[in-house]
Amino acid sequence: APEDTVTASFGKFIILYRSKRMVLDSIGVGLIGSTTDVFELALQHYDISSVYGRRGTRLSPTLAAFVNGVATHSMDFDDTWHPATHPSGAVLPAVLALSDMMPANSKPSGLDFLLAFNIGIEIQGRLMRFSNEAHNIPKRFHPPTVVGTMGSAAACARLLSLNNSQCSHALAIAASLSGAPMANAATQSKPLHIGNAARLGLEAALLASRGLEASPLVLDTVAGVAGFNAFYEDYVPQPLESPNDDGHMFLLEEQDMGFKRFPAHLGMHWVADAAASVHKLLVGVGPGTVSPAQVQDIQLRVPKSKYINRPFPESEHEARHSFQFNACSALLDGEVTVQSFTPAAMSRPELLTLLSRVRVENPHDNPANFNHMYGEVQVTLVGGDILKGRCDTFYGHWRNPLTNESLRKKFRNNAGVVLPSEKVERLIDVVEELDRIGDCRALLSQLQ
Repeated sequence: APEDTVTASFGKFIILYRSKRMVLDSIGVGLIGSTTDVFELALQHYDISSVYGRRGTRLSPTLAAFVNGVATHSMDFDDTWHPATHPSGAVLPAVLALSDMMPANSKPSGLDFLLAFNIGIEIQGRLMRFSNEAHNIPKRFHPPTVVGTMGSAAACARLLSLNNSQCSHALAIAASLSGAPMANAATQSKPLHIGNAARLGLEAALLASRGLEASPLVLDTVAGVAGFNAFYEDYVPQPLESPNDDGHMFLLEEQDMGFKRFPAHLGMHWVADAAASVHKLLVGVGPGTVSPAQVQDIQLRVPKSKYINRPFPESEHEARHSFQFNACSALLDGEVTVQSFTPAAMSRPELLTLLSRVRVENPHDNPANFNHMYGEVQVTLVGGDILKGRCDTFYGHWRNPLTNESLRKKFRNNAGVVLPSEKVERLIDVVEELDRIGDCRALLSQLQ
């Protein structure tokens, strides 16, 4: 049997290893996200399923999926894949809420939980690979509101054991609940995109389980009638081979995930690392800050992307989507951290002075594509000396993934803001053992 081969065993190992890292990271960013203003607003908007970090707070499953999804993206700290989307935040809150909703005698096993999660990730990646447009930094629709809703529906359909027809209806229903414009990027509404993807995908699966029907051709291309191609104009779908067929490979086997070291749009990590290398040239490896009096001019060479070109951001959400802000923060301090986006850090006179000296170039060889872009920072000093820093692949990118030690350090820092240290360590252990746990309540019980 295929599953008995050495090759298949390696593939299974890679999927389990990578998906457990995604689950751990997503829970961590969700927990620290539960401390944000956006999360509080979402929680007030709306008792059965639990909520990140709030013991005693119970919401309906769909609303729990919504607020936990909001928490996951409230700081833009969640994982990113290629083609560009945030896959875990759209799926994990829905799978957690649905598992919490199920009767005590029929909770999914840890392996079933991970299988459903991976199906949700796989569906997102497959749909985006049917479009060349989807490979670039988005301009029209925020991808998690399109493929994320579909992934959430697929994952929940698996946990609900829907038949083939019901699964098709769940995806078609989800398509009618998908899509949010990029105009709301860098605002408090952007985290709602992830929350809605998780909630509406779960809702679509539940409706399909109760008999609601939708178009059986929503993922096909039908002349004169827009289906999923309403979101991606160059969408050209292909039938998926059955995962039971010999030789099937999940996308997570082929490509790792991108994990962020600080809470900002993924593109910021290139310019931050490039600027940090210039900081090191000016200050050395020890602690210290760069004085604006040293700097005459700062030139950034980055991809052309309007919504992350923000010369003077006025809010933390705009700052998380500003090439200029993240480059200047890293140049000043040597790094970008969670604290970089606090009001006190954002209003520092020396930071504002550096921002006033930034110029942006968009070289033709630097595409708005997370698989091919680079970040370059050139600093001209008052004396005329020129220092350059360049980043082609930052630490945390799928080509240069975080080590387990780095990922767990990030998790401890994030989860430790909300949970006691013993519960943080228990969560790390539970996620590591998840594929061997007979009942996912062991995970659910640790999230508050």
